[in-house]
Amino acid sequence: MNEISNSMRSKVLIDALPYIQKYNNKIVVVKYGGNAMTNDELKQAVMSDIVLLSLVGIKVVLVHGGGPEINEMLSKLGIESKFINGLRYTDEATVDVVKMVLSGRVNKELVSLLAQHKGNALGLCGIDGQMLIAEKMKSEPDLGFVGEIVKVNTKPITDALDNGYIPVIATVACDEDGQTYNINADTAAARIAAELKAENLILMTDIVGLLKDKNDPSTLIPTVQVSEVPFLKRQGIISGGMIPKIDCCVEAVRRGVSRTSIIDGRIPHSILIELLSNEGIGTQFI
Repeated sequence: MNEISNSMRSKVLIDALPYIQKYNNKIVVVKYGGNAMTNDELKQAVMSDIVLLSLVGIKVVLVHGGGPEINEMLSKLGIESKFINGLRYTDEATVDVVKMVLSGRVNKELVSLLAQHKGNALGLCGIDGQMLIAEKMKSEPDLGFVGEIVKVNTKPITDALDNGYIPVIATVACDEDGQTYNINADTAAARIAAELKAENLILMTDIVGLLKDKNDPSTLIPTVQVSEVPFLKRQGIISGGMIPKIDCCVEAVRRGVSRTSIIDGRIPHSILIELLSNEGIGTQFI
């Protein structure tokens, strides 16, 4: 029995070797959110995965949101959480809470967790070093202080990577006049990955990936060419809340990211399975 388990362990390591070589010294951007961010066991698995990838020479950039934590703080302060078409309406009081929760509490908790796993992490937000310059999102109805990114300055990120740190980025930004904006984390991760010319962008979600039949997990579509996306939308296979996520994947690939993946963050060590195995996990856009 021990010989079999040793053989299996060695096979896993041997199978991972070509992928470790492929991604060595390359940048991988991970957008961290969903259940993997609120479940303590999954959170520990994600942190250990990221530290492992960093130790084998892969440059990981962790981009995070923090919707549940923002909702909790707004509730404590007696401020109503309001969503329009899936985006948080962000008035002046809410944008202050978003900045405080994302850049303070959530960001520093993640840096601390990575340190507990012997990772060398550096907490940043889009305001630091003018990393993310935004302008007010034009929309009907008005969303308040929700921004769209107009410029990414990658120097704070590459400086951190070059000095051996894992950058942990909270998705708040400001405009040229210093006004703070709330930025959708998927969108921010896609733009950051594109500007860094990342090898891979991974969006961690609470679903298995893109399904032909949304009620049947066995109908997972493992690979999608970005040119197929309009057809899949017309077929209704890409619909609802998947549309903005997949639009981010398409945008990243078109801007130069080699591939993007939507993976199920509810599965422990899903990042390692996606990057370092033949099978992968979730849906990949190329």
